[in-house]
Amino acid sequence: MDSILIIVHLVAAVSLVSIVLLQQGKGADMGAAFGSGASQTVFGSSGSGSFLTRTTAILGTIFFVSSLSLAYFSGKANTADSVVDGSLVPTSIIAPSPVGDLPAVPEEAPVGDLPPE
Repeated sequence: MDSILIIVHLVAAVSLVSIVLLQQGKGADMGAAFGSGASQTVFGSSGSGSFLTRTTAILGTIFFVSSLSLAYFSGKANTADSVVDGSLVPTSIIAPSPVGDLPAVPEEAPVGDLPPE
């Protein structure tokens, strides 16, 4: 479930960036008004404004819903009320292993002019 939601989220994010980069700015129509613009026949005579705007709104909604869903499902993963109740504490802290036949660490002699502690 999580992997499908992550894939949908990534596809929506990449598509949203692509669609936003395809759109023209507000000042782009000014050049077409003085004769230097081409006719936008790919999306019809009204241009690509309504199609790209509608697609951006749909992809933005999908991105928003998938973001909220991912946040909701990631919060549900940790169900322990306390760190001690959950398995977050390593077992070596709770029950340390016996030391066994390890050699003792010798104490070091003071170095230089420092008095011994």
